[in-house]
Amino acid sequence: MFTRTNRSGVLSLVGASLALMAASASAQQPAIKIGLVGPFSGGSADFGTSMKRGAELAIKEINDLGGYVGRKFEVVVKDDKSTPDGALAAAQELIKEGVVATIGFCNTGNAMKALDEFQKNKVPLLVPCATGSPITKKYPTAESYIFQSSATDDLQVPFVVNDAVKRGWTKIAIFADTSGYGEAGFKDFMAALEAHKLKPAYVKRFDVGVKDLSDAVKEARDAGAQTVFTITVGPENALIGRAREALGWKVTQIGAWPLSFPFYIDNAKSAAEGSLMAQTFIAEPSNERRSTFLANFRRAYKVERITVPVAAAQGYDAGYLLAYALFTIKNKTIDGPAIKHALETNDRPYYGVVTTYKNAFSTTDHNAITMNMLYLGVVRNGAITFAYPEDARRNLAVQRKG
Repeated sequence: MFTRTNRSGVLSLVGASLALMAASASAQQPAIKIGLVGPFSGGSADFGTSMKRGAELAIKEINDLGGYVGRKFEVVVKDDKSTPDGALAAAQELIKEGVVATIGFCNTGNAMKALDEFQKNKVPLLVPCATGSPITKKYPTAESYIFQSSATDDLQVPFVVNDAVKRGWTKIAIFADTSGYGEAGFKDFMAALEAHKLKPAYVKRFDVGVKDLSDAVKEARDAGAQTVFTITVGPENALIGRAREALGWKVTQIGAWPLSFPFYIDNAKSAAEGSLMAQTFIAEPSNERRSTFLANFRRAYKVERITVPVAAAQGYDAGYLLAYALFTIKNKTIDGPAIKHALETNDRPYYGVVTTYKNAFSTTDHNAITMNMLYLGVVRNGAITFAYPEDARRNLAVQRKG
C-alpha cells in the first residue's frame, strides 16, 4: 500500500509508459533482473535481512503497479555469507546471471572486495547499507558504476564526535575492529578528532570475534576517557558495554549506526541504555509515508519489530531510487551505461522513507545522503528514539540533500 504521495508519483511514471506499452509486442516480455546481495546468513545477517526485506518490499510494490513498461522486475538474491570471499563469489554469480543493476552489501570489507566485478562489467551497484567511506572513492566518480545511499562514516563519525565535544567529552577512547569497516571508520574518527585539535584518550584495535575486551575497557577508564566511541558491527559492541557495566564505569558508549543493532541492544541489555549513535531513520510514524512503510513492512513479514529499521528503510528507498531512474530512460535500452546515466541525471523527486530525494546522484557525486539528514539516536528501554526533542520535531519536515 502506497502513501498518497508515493502512489501518485509511481502511477504517473507508469502512466507515462502506457503509450509505449500499447506499441509493444503482445508476447510477454522478459523480466528485468535486479541483483540483491548481502549478508543473509552469518554474523551480519540481522541487518542484511532487514535491508533485503526493505528492497524486496519496494520492488513488489512497483511490480504490483505494472513494473517497467509492462515488464516485471525479477530480484536475483545472493547471500555473501558475511564474508569478503562470499561477497566476491556472489557478485560474480550475479554478473553471470545477467542482472542489469544490483542493490546490496552491508559490510564495507565485503563491498570493497566485490566492487571491481561491477565496475569492469559496467553493472551499476547501489549500496544502501554498508557505510564505509571508501566505497564510492575507489573509482573516479564520472567513470564509476558504484552508488551509495547509506550515510557514510565520514558523515556519521564526525556527526557523533561533534556532539560529544559539545557535551564536553573531549577525552574520547576509541575501540575499532580490524575489518574493512573498522579500518575505514578508524581513519574517519582520527580525522574527526583532528578537526577539533584533539587526540584519542585511548586506542584499542581488535579482531572481529574477540571474546573478551575487559582489560582494554579498564585501561580506557584508567586513561581518563569520558566516553567510548566504538567502530564494529557485531557482538563486540556488547562486550564493551558489558565490560563497562561490570567495572561500574558510568560513561556513555557512542558511535555510528551499529549501536542500534540487536547484537548490541539485546546482548548488552542494561549496559546499552543511554548509548548514542547516528541514524538516518528512526522507526516512529512521524509522517504518512513512514507510517505506511512501517505498517506494510510489519504486515508483509509478520513482525512487530523491524530488526534494524535503518537498513530496512534504506533498502526500501534504494529499490525506488533504482526504479525511478529506469523510468527516465527514454529509448528503453536497459543496460549498465543507460542506468548509470539515469541515476546521475534523474531530477524527478522520490518522496522516500528516509528523506525526499531529488538529484540524489550526479556525475560528480555518487552519495545520496548528506549530514543534514542525520539524527542522533539514543537507546531508551531497549529501543531507539531521538536523543533530542528538536530532532524529533525536525524529523517531521523532510530533509533534502544539502
